[in-house]
Amino acid sequence: MPGDEFYFGDFMFQFGPIFIGIIFIFVIGSILFTIFKGIGQWHKNEQSPRLSVPAIIKAKRTDVSRSSNNDNNSLSSSTYTTYYLTFEFESGDRTEFHVSGKEYGLVSENDTGILNFQGTRFLGFERNSINQENT
Repeated sequence: MPGDEFYFGDFMFQFGPIFIGIIFIFVIGSILFTIFKGIGQWHKNEQSPRLSVPAIIKAKRTDVSRSSNNDNNSLSSSTYTTYYLTFEFESGDRTEFHVSGKEYGLVSENDTGILNFQGTRFLGFERNSINQENT
C-alpha cells in the first residue's frame, strides 16, 4: 500500500534492470580483460629474444579438466589434458612451460638438452643423445 511505511512499491521492477546491467558489465569486463591480457602476453613474447639454453627437465605434470552435459536425456562428457614441463637452468632457476602431448610423451624427468623458448612461449627441447658403452 502506498501509505504503508513498509511498502516498497515496485522495488523489484526498479532494481531488476540495474542488477542485470551490473552483471552484464561485469561479464563483458571480464571477457575484455582476458582478451587484453592474452594480447599483452603475446606481444611481450613477440618482443622477447629467442633463447637456446642448456636445461634439465626436473618435473612433468598434467592438469585434467572434465566437462559433462546432460541434454535431452543424453549425458555427454569430455576430458581435456594440459601438459607441463619444468626445466632447470645451470643457474638453478626453474621455469615451467605448457607443452603439447607429443612433446610431453617424448621426454622424461632428468633428460638434459637444449631448451628453446621465447618469453613464456615454449619452442622446443632438443635432448642430448645418450652414449652407451659396452663393457
